Amino acid sequence: MEDAALSARLVTAEARCKLISWLIPVHRYFGLSFEALCLAVNILDRFLTTTPVAADCFQLLGVTALLIACKQVEVHPPSVKELLTLCCDAFTRQQLHNLERVILHRLSFDLAAPTISFFLEHFSQVRLQVPGADAREAAYARSLAEGVAELSLADYAFVKYTPSLLAASSLQLLLRDCMDHLQLLVSLNRRFLLLLLPPELAQKCPWLRGGR
Repeated sequence: MEDAALSARLVTAEARCKLISWLIPVHRYFGLSFEALCLAVNILDRFLTTTPVAADCFQLLGVTALLIACKQVEVHPPSVKELLTLCCDAFTRQQLHNLERVILHRLSFDLAAPTISFFLEHFSQVRLQVPGADAREAAYARSLAEGVAELSLADYAFVKYTPSLLAASSLQLLLRDCMDHLQLLVSLNRRFLLLLLPPELAQKCPWLRGGR
């Protein structure tokens, strides 16, 4: 899927990174689940394997994929108006609905997919089966692991890895207290990392705050 996801070459890896880096704070702004974000990225990448997308429509593709994902997993998805407002009203409601229909047709309405979020939940539940496991600590570790996993969503270099491997790696990074090595995970600079990471995760990375 790694090469196929950008097969049309109308969309570059850099453009994909910028779009998903924008979708991350958008999903937080609406209070959406990590599953909604993961599913949106999955829908976006799968659609790109089937259909060329012009650069000036890429943001519309991002919010449409997010809307479709939210309709699957959220009780109260954001409205079309709210999503278009975040795009500075560069697109119309009709354009979004048209693209939504195209995406659903191209994917044959097959929207369910195993995501990083799904496997993080699974691995967290497995950890709780260990005698003496602390449910609060497990929930905290999962929350931090989601922050690490978000960065892998944005970086195209990680498309080739399965969601289960990315979830396991994100969780292990936290459990082994290897946060100093988080900078190796992505090609983003420090300023963008601070924007993307949840505050509680950024606090565990002293190299983000210092001059390292």
